[in-house]
Amino acid sequence: MHEITVRHEFCAAHSIRIAGIEEPVHGHNWRVCAAVCADKLDSDGLVCDFHSVHAMLLEIVAPFENRSLNEVEPFNKRNPTAELLAEHIATRLHEELGGALGPHARVAWVGVTEAPGCEARYHLPS
Repeated sequence: MHEITVRHEFCAAHSIRIAGIEEPVHGHNWRVCAAVCADKLDSDGLVCDFHSVHAMLLEIVAPFENRSLNEVEPFNKRNPTAELLAEHIATRLHEELGGALGPHARVAWVGVTEAPGCEARYHLPS
């Protein structure tokens, strides 16, 4: 299995509910890492083009940049946890890249780090 990763960092605030109690609004420098894997390389010897994956990742997180996640879809209706952010980005990346990945490649996982040493990962079903 081959795997590539692309990374992006953006600033955004959020306030999550834990056990029914809402914490104060605070900001993070969110770090996102998206992994694409393939059991076979394409005819060029690639899993896929890094630039295509990175461009789509930028498009997906653009609405969150310098905003409060609590005010942006879908987190205006969902608790904006790192876990749900990772799931949202992974699902969107999978949907948007679709056929551009080729027959052997797929989005494997997305990790979201909200503070050093604190990462949430969402693994897409294979």
